Amino acid sequence: MSKTILIGSCEPFSGKSALVLGIARNLIASNHLVRFGKPLATSLELNVSESGDIQDMIDDDVRFVGETLQLSTENLIPSIQFLAASTASKRIKENSLDPGMKFDEFRLSLDPSSEVINILEAAGSLHEGLLYGLSLSQLAKGLNAKVLLAHFWQDSRSVEALLEAKNQLGDHLSGVVLNAVNPDQIKDIKETIVPSLKSLGLDIFGVMPRSPLLRSVTVEELVRRLNARVICCPDRLELMVETLSIGAMSVNSAMEFFRRRRNMAVVTGADRTDIQLAALEASTQCLILTGAGEPLPQLINRSEELDVPLLKVDRDTLSTVEVIEQAFGHVRLHETVKATYAFRLVQEHCDLDRIFKTLGISS
Repeated sequence: MSKTILIGSCEPFSGKSALVLGIARNLIASNHLVRFGKPLATSLELNVSESGDIQDMIDDDVRFVGETLQLSTENLIPSIQFLAASTASKRIKENSLDPGMKFDEFRLSLDPSSEVINILEAAGSLHEGLLYGLSLSQLAKGLNAKVLLAHFWQDSRSVEALLEAKNQLGDHLSGVVLNAVNPDQIKDIKETIVPSLKSLGLDIFGVMPRSPLLRSVTVEELVRRLNARVICCPDRLELMVETLSIGAMSVNSAMEFFRRRRNMAVVTGADRTDIQLAALEASTQCLILTGAGEPLPQLINRSEELDVPLLKVDRDTLSTVEVIEQAFGHVRLHETVKATYAFRLVQEHCDLDRIFKTLGISS
């Protein structure tokens, strides 16, 4: 019989896509037929034609997972609705929160008579999707599906969101994977927190460490968010940025500081050539210049020699830093290197056999 698994979270960017990739890959390796979809699409940028029309309702995350796992087009499940300001406004004017006939069609498309396993990624938070009748709890009840939560762990206060999820989901909640845990705290959490959560009715299937790589952002994404001008090395925008440094100190202090960082984006004033050259000799993935003025030819030449993209923005340093900090951990998992790492992370830190057993799937 067909089975449907809902992967949800209490807040956005908690690791749902990594969990989807790890679980789906393991199922495929065990000769299971897998389909994947997002009932509520959140990104359709790759599906928009030049005229601005949406060509289909395959979410960009779904498309990336499909390409990564080599799923056929038939095994990518179209979304029911698209989460956007325009569609939200339309729903409000319609004065209806019912998902409508599209939800019934979606449910039938999951084909309960087949052997396929449907993996569905829910909206970003517990409340997201309510306007469309497609929140996590509504999906779980409407599809009679089991839910696996990916949960971003900060400290013990993070449990409150899990308790609220349990209140909403009831018996539909199968368990939780704690994500982004400080590696130094994993042992203590497994020995003390996990047993206590079990007594509260929260079954923990994995404790995954915080990953700078999975929270990193490409130089290309920074260019897009900052509306930056690429001065050199446009073919190196796929480089991954894991940390941010601000070049606002003396050059000697900067060199010492840069040596302790890795895979940096360095933000500094366009007039600080000394800092800029020092940054290029460290683990710098891109150099972002703010303020008035243009980079000196010697800086451009050195950047080209070292294959480090040089960007110029029409912003001050403070606002540039704010945009970059917001990007970390808040970008979609759309890079092959991240997907490969996600496979390993889930395989090593999640009890997949127990997850599948709880969901009634043979591994």
